[in-house]
Amino acid sequence: MARNWLFRSLALRHAIKNSVRPIFFNAHHRYLSVPPKPSLFATAIASSQLSLLPSFHHSRSLSSAAGSSDVVLVNSEEEFNNILTKVKDNSLHAVFYFTAVWCGPCRFISPIVGELSKKYPHVTTYKIDIDQEAIQGTLGKLQITSVPTLHFFQNGKMADVLVGADVARLTNITEKLFK
Repeated sequence: MARNWLFRSLALRHAIKNSVRPIFFNAHHRYLSVPPKPSLFATAIASSQLSLLPSFHHSRSLSSAAGSSDVVLVNSEEEFNNILTKVKDNSLHAVFYFTAVWCGPCRFISPIVGELSKKYPHVTTYKIDIDQEAIQGTLGKLQITSVPTLHFFQNGKMADVLVGADVARLTNITEKLFK
């Protein structure tokens, strides 16, 4: 059983890394079967499980870096306040994503946040690492006590808040507000 799980995990890791569909042995190991293409949710689960497996290559997840150009990394309290003022004054759509490098749920949800920022290019996603010294005052004012926390702004006004790595709710809120 454990060997089968390890084989599946390694096959899925290879598939995600190389953007191919994985091939698995069926339950009786008599022939190969090709599962359907994994969904965004399945890919996120596999990505979070891959961090548990030993690896010779260490790479940083999206939760510690800006990742793509679709997600803007906020580095200071002054920068955050300027962005928030701009979003409110110009009635913009925005998502403020509070995260931490050490946070497992943040690493789990980070690829989904990145995909949603690509899917909705008219919405700017701002990533704030809560461990930065320069941002600590803002966290207190906003009462950010858990990560991941996402604040959704629609037309410059706070429309919703998501605390935790609830992928279904994240997708639902994003589609409801920004579609």
